[in-house]
Amino acid sequence: MRDKSTGRGLVVLILAAGQGTRMESVKPKVLHPMGGYPMLFYLLRLANALKPQGIGVVVGHMADEVQTGVEENIKKWGINRPITFIRQKQSLGSGHAVVESVSFLKKFQTALIYCGDTPLLTFETIFSLLKAHQEQKSQATLLSAKLNNPKGYGRIVRSPMGDVLKIVEESETSGKEASILEVNSGVYCFEVSWLLESLKSLTPKGMRREYYLTDMVEALRSKGCRVLTQLSGNPEEILGVNSKIQMSQVERILNRRVLERLMLSGVTVVDPTHTYVDSDVEVGQDSVIYPGTILKGRTKVGKLCTVGPFVYLEDTVVGNESEIKMASCLVESRVLDKSVVGPFAHLRPASVVGPKAKIGNFTEIKASRIGFGSKVPHLSYVGDADIAEEVNIGAGTITCNFDGTEKHKTIIGPKAFIGSNVNLVAPVRIGRGAKVGAGSTITEDVPEDSLAIARSRQVVKSFGKKSK
Repeated sequence: MRDKSTGRGLVVLILAAGQGTRMESVKPKVLHPMGGYPMLFYLLRLANALKPQGIGVVVGHMADEVQTGVEENIKKWGINRPITFIRQKQSLGSGHAVVESVSFLKKFQTALIYCGDTPLLTFETIFSLLKAHQEQKSQATLLSAKLNNPKGYGRIVRSPMGDVLKIVEESETSGKEASILEVNSGVYCFEVSWLLESLKSLTPKGMRREYYLTDMVEALRSKGCRVLTQLSGNPEEILGVNSKIQMSQVERILNRRVLERLMLSGVTVVDPTHTYVDSDVEVGQDSVIYPGTILKGRTKVGKLCTVGPFVYLEDTVVGNESEIKMASCLVESRVLDKSVVGPFAHLRPASVVGPKAKIGNFTEIKASRIGFGSKVPHLSYVGDADIAEEVNIGAGTITCNFDGTEKHKTIIGPKAFIGSNVNLVAPVRIGRGAKVGAGSTITEDVPEDSLAIARSRQVVKSFGKKSK
């Protein structure tokens, strides 16, 4: 959004300098993960979507860690707008954070200001706020909400005519003011010239001598400015995070939003209250997610799949018409179309399965390719292996890929058959159509269409009858 008369446009200022003492954590509050991303990510993504001329982030407590956490992930998060970091050297309140940002803000026409701990804010609500601010030509527009239980929030105090008079912090409310249900969200839209002028009148308050941005309402009104509110249609959007309890409540809402998006796109979520899916996970139409399932990171599940119950997928791609059965764990792996994994299977990073392959119960795959139609049905470990199409791996088979110093490769050709309880000591190659007898320990290559047996001959000895 750009003011055509000035060309200076919109700036978004995110206040992320708080200490977050109630989080009881050594990590900065705004970097705590929610839905697969740090809390601050959601506010930056929102700011970026508004296409402002600049984004400012006020940092204070553990400023270097917050700034580094953002800068290292900007490209991955898809943030393409310039970000300026402003240091708040002393923790003296939200008003002081804005004062510290004056040299940055003065280059712009309109400032949207919100906190870095309110990740539920939506683009639709903020866009509506900005639109109302422009259309009504106010000097300040606040986002407010009506809560049945307004405890912890500043109250919007109005005149008998409905004009906004001031915002009263809860600790300073009178009995009548405490009963007000309309609260301040901490989201503000200001015309910058009026904001900078009014900041000069801020004075410190309370035992901590802090400067409150809420005092700008009275300051602007005293100069004859127009201050309006935009009522949020969804009060849960304004929920902030100040403790681990509130974080869990907000994350539950984030998760509900993700699951609702999936269900509206044609995914069946059997029990949303016991299913956890990160914000950017993708699931195809007519797939079914059973209870206890956790889908994290950059996971993508195709169409007509079944996942769960109690399945964990992280940064994993699952092809169409595949099944990931109960209590399986897949990390940084790919399962191609029409394959089956589990139950109780473990795919470690760099594993590729299928298409039409089967990984059975209590089987672990690591950095291996399991080809078309091949089966590792149960109780096996396959690591650093390349298994071609239509191979059968018997129960208890192990690729002995580590010699104590280096990892080595096992290669198994098409249509090979590996008997149960076989040890394949890498590096080793099993040829096309070859068979390995059960109980063998293979240390040398096996040619195509041949049988390899490497075990001692059975010996049966009689102990005779015991004398009476």
